[in-house]
Amino acid sequence: MIEVYYGEDDEGIAGAVKEYLEQQNCRVSVFGNVTDVKQALRRHLPTLLLIDWNMPDGRGDELCRWIRERWADLPVIFLTVRGDAQDMIAGFENGADDYVVKPFELAVLYSRMLALLRRTRKTEIPRLFCDDLVLDKEKLAVYCGQEEVALSYPEYHLLLLLMENKGRTVTRKELLEQVWDSNGNYVNDNTLTVTMKRLRDKLHNPPCLKTVRSFGYRMEETK
Repeated sequence: MIEVYYGEDDEGIAGAVKEYLEQQNCRVSVFGNVTDVKQALRRHLPTLLLIDWNMPDGRGDELCRWIRERWADLPVIFLTVRGDAQDMIAGFENGADDYVVKPFELAVLYSRMLALLRRTRKTEIPRLFCDDLVLDKEKLAVYCGQEEVALSYPEYHLLLLLMENKGRTVTRKELLEQVWDSNGNYVNDNTLTVTMKRLRDKLHNPPCLKTVRSFGYRMEETK
């Protein structure tokens, strides 16, 4: 299923796009301002993002630039009435993958979404974020603010699993199986507790790393 975030303050347009795309088996979440779009992206990344240029609390080009600083490969399409050449050039320069001018045919929009995903869907997003923590999967590096933090193999993979599942509580059993038992190596439950304490200490006890007592752990944005 294609998961779509749509930043649009016109409820009529947003409702029509949402209704049509959901008929095509998409899951669509509509956000009426830039702030809500950013908050949603911090919690979870969709398959594709649609954004308007003019929003009540900001501009689409600025939002797109903010996105590109964090997720270089997240597919983004502008849907806007601003159709002159300079606006379109500015949209692409700030990171848009496609630019659709209102009014538009819903079927054409959907076709352009599919075409964009055919080009980008195999691209894995290499960096994960939660508050001030950044995990770069290409470099196998972790940063706390501007500081690179040296982690052991279990610590890194523990953090990776939690950040890949940001917003969801990952059980202790899942973490033990995926970090230590993937090769059939048995460890006891205390191994996870000790490793988590060391990880927290190295990351300066980040508030975004939550403990769900007697159950597991969860990464959750606090800013």
